[in-house]
Amino acid sequence: MERVMDWQDVAEAIRWQADHAAKNGAPCTARVVRAQLALLESDTETGRRLAHWPGKPLEDALPLRLAGGFHHLVLSGADARLAAVYLGELADQAAVDALILDLTRQYDAALLPWLDGPPQTNEAGRSASIMAALLWLSPRVGPRFEMNELGASAGVNTMMERYHYDLGGTEVGPVDSPMQIKPEWRGPAPKIAPVEIGAIQGCDRAPVNLADPAQALRLKSYVWAEVTERLARIDAAIALAGERAPDLVRMDAGDWVDQRLAAPLEAGTTRVFYHSIVWQYLPPETRARITAAITRAGEAGQRLAWIMLETNRETFRHELTVRHWPGGGEPVLLGEAHAHGAWVAWHGKA
Repeated sequence: MERVMDWQDVAEAIRWQADHAAKNGAPCTARVVRAQLALLESDTETGRRLAHWPGKPLEDALPLRLAGGFHHLVLSGADARLAAVYLGELADQAAVDALILDLTRQYDAALLPWLDGPPQTNEAGRSASIMAALLWLSPRVGPRFEMNELGASAGVNTMMERYHYDLGGTEVGPVDSPMQIKPEWRGPAPKIAPVEIGAIQGCDRAPVNLADPAQALRLKSYVWAEVTERLARIDAAIALAGERAPDLVRMDAGDWVDQRLAAPLEAGTTRVFYHSIVWQYLPPETRARITAAITRAGEAGQRLAWIMLETNRETFRHELTVRHWPGGGEPVLLGEAHAHGAWVAWHGKA
């Protein structure tokens, strides 16, 4: 009989997250995550808080919270010892365990606050799926969109109209953009269609200011160290934000959706709500409130679309789903994607 994992178990969550990182091209980060097992019975405040986590450790991305803190030690120059692990020079798990334990004892007070909130990776590569969904929507609802991102973090994907995309040979966006998004494309390329983003903004309860070097460095800390193309994308996003900052609002997602639905909508424009790897972090009551509000507005006649790139909690696959009004609002599964945008498997729905 297949064993059913208890995701409430912190140790199992750490093991699962380490395996997931290793399978997704980050074996060095996987060793750092797995080494958190050595902290569960340690004499550190960080270890005690890990071991007695009150929530759901995997859904709360608990191992990745602390992984960001360890990466930050290297990026900030506070302690360079983990650099050998991230470069693959130190690969013995027992040695990595000992190093993580030593670092935690030395930097316990600095690491502890990294457990206070979920990681804000804000990966630009995920916008490839969002753009592909807009290409699919264009012939169905019209080419002009007002974009509204939930859980926008630093607004990296709230600048997506400034990126250049190569989606299996279908190219969209300014060709000279410093942000070049070209995932491995699986399946047919999406059909070319006009996409006009007339307005774009986002909300987050704790938005990250890319113009603040400390906040930008924290954002980079959540990126898996050996995946250098992701670090390069963060640098490109910082450069674009320096030219024109993304339009971000500090607000609860449920309140913001209500506010946006009540705002005037330009004739011929479809209002789009979108989010990527955010839904799991919202409280159940907020998810229910947003779902009811968008559905109600769509059924009342507002031109709406809802694009979601989110984790199926049963399969742990990241699914691209779209609902739109007019059109009935039924969810359409357009594809699946790598968590950080390395590939997109397009189902090619007609």
